[in-house]
Amino acid sequence: MKNEYIKGTEALILSLLKEGVDTIFGYPGGTIMPLYDELYNYKEKINHILVRHEQGAVHAAEGFARSSGKTGVCIATAGPGATNLVTGIADALIDSTPLVCITAQVSADKLGTNFFQEADTISITIPVTKWSYQITSADEIEEIISKAFYIARTGRPGPVLISFTRNAQVGFTNYTGKQNSPHNIMCFRKENLTSSTVKLAAELINKAKRPLIIVGQGVIISGAEEETLKMAERGNIPIASTLMGLSAIPTSHHLFAGNVGMHGNFAPNMMTQKSDLLIAIGMRFSDRVTGDISRYAPKAKIIHIDIDKAEFNKTVKSYLQIHGDAKEVVAEILPLICYSARDDWFGFKEECIKDEKRSVIDKAINTNNRRTISMAKAVATIAQESRGNAVIVTDVGQHQMFCARYSIFNTSRSMITSGGLGTMGFGLPAAIGAKFGAMEREIIAVLGDGGFQMTIQELGTIMQSGIDIKIVVLNNSFLGMVRQWQELFFNGRYSSTEMDNPDFLKIAESYRITSKRVENPSQLQMAVREMLLHKGSYLLEIVVEKEENVYPMIPSGASLDEIIYK
Repeated sequence: MKNEYIKGTEALILSLLKEGVDTIFGYPGGTIMPLYDELYNYKEKINHILVRHEQGAVHAAEGFARSSGKTGVCIATAGPGATNLVTGIADALIDSTPLVCITAQVSADKLGTNFFQEADTISITIPVTKWSYQITSADEIEEIISKAFYIARTGRPGPVLISFTRNAQVGFTNYTGKQNSPHNIMCFRKENLTSSTVKLAAELINKAKRPLIIVGQGVIISGAEEETLKMAERGNIPIASTLMGLSAIPTSHHLFAGNVGMHGNFAPNMMTQKSDLLIAIGMRFSDRVTGDISRYAPKAKIIHIDIDKAEFNKTVKSYLQIHGDAKEVVAEILPLICYSARDDWFGFKEECIKDEKRSVIDKAINTNNRRTISMAKAVATIAQESRGNAVIVTDVGQHQMFCARYSIFNTSRSMITSGGLGTMGFGLPAAIGAKFGAMEREIIAVLGDGGFQMTIQELGTIMQSGIDIKIVVLNNSFLGMVRQWQELFFNGRYSSTEMDNPDFLKIAESYRITSKRVENPSQLQMAVREMLLHKGSYLLEIVVEKEENVYPMIPSGASLDEIIYK
């Protein structure tokens, strides 16, 4: 493209196209109108998805990024439009989701005057972004947009916010169209692996009697699934997953022990406490994973592999820290790993799995002599009927933990949920974004009745875009997770957790979405099957037990040993 003077809005769109952007989630408003006017000229190249709330835009961009592996993009106007993105931006930061969020701003000469819809978006978002920048001249656009995408997806991914003043939108710039070199933008320091570090890691693994690999989302982000599984198979090492790492390893694999943490599986939690070596790959030892840090993995040396150096020894002290991309690090260690039978260790794993199946799982999903549907049974049925091939997108609460425990995952990038921030309202818009990021895959949004109503207006986005999403609302007429805590730790005082809900089927009908309600356990399997066979979006309301609890559970601040079964 020859150098030519074009409007700032066109320069921005051309810069987005140069970064490979073909899908944007957004909501127009006064100050962003020049950009939307320019988008009109690029309808064939950029698919703009009109959401019903800016929070829906940012969560949809998250879902898009998580299902596709690309950088999600969302747009909002100035003031309230920009501030409505903040929750999703914070969610993306803690869950390492690459986003570029573009917001409008009043003209540069009006900044600081309390102009209509002026808000200091940069100051508001600095704590929850990898980088925030305000473009005040059209001449900055080309370089800043390139830098924004580089920062969002390089190293540990995360959100970037670009505030776009009105004068920069309507002003003219000499657009070059050249591809900026990342080295001219910002240099992320990368430490090379040393042979001694690789050798030490391999020696620790080979000598361990009771090793356990714990995979986090970093394995998925780096594309290290194959290398990690090969290392586990080569060394005959059991694998566990964090909530965010689920689907990195097929749940049916004989080495997979389950997911760790507060509502994780019995086997990996107990194995953590018995292990003599933890190999933590792309995970950050969150409080929901470790429980009481002082009593976490008391017998284990820890090898911590992570792209973010700040995570080393932040909460849990590790014996060996390896700073680098998980795929590259594991590939270096892999050839040095030796096979070991570890019969006693795997015997312990199988004993724990059988114990949990007998004590918890069979009771949770057994429908004999039941007049009501358990959440566990509902999720297990969805997993059975989708055969583990769907992308499961959850909201936050009990249903989220049941999905983590009872879903089946055959393919990576199949579990999309809000982990670190625990954002209710995430599920429905994230499922919309996930569909646009992976149009060829079945997307099933599993939601609680509480979280669903936080972003229920995004049914309008589904209606207008015509996409095919299956929505399951597990309705217990409670804020279930809070109620469970009130039952167990607040003497059963249910303070403001019981909900009077609307008729979800009538709401779905008003958005032209086919729907059905099921209450009888004998009708559950057929209802799920009917939903999955339906062409187009579908809402299935499953009325579940009002006061079911998700077990096992490790109370906040307790050790992984102190598991509550019921």
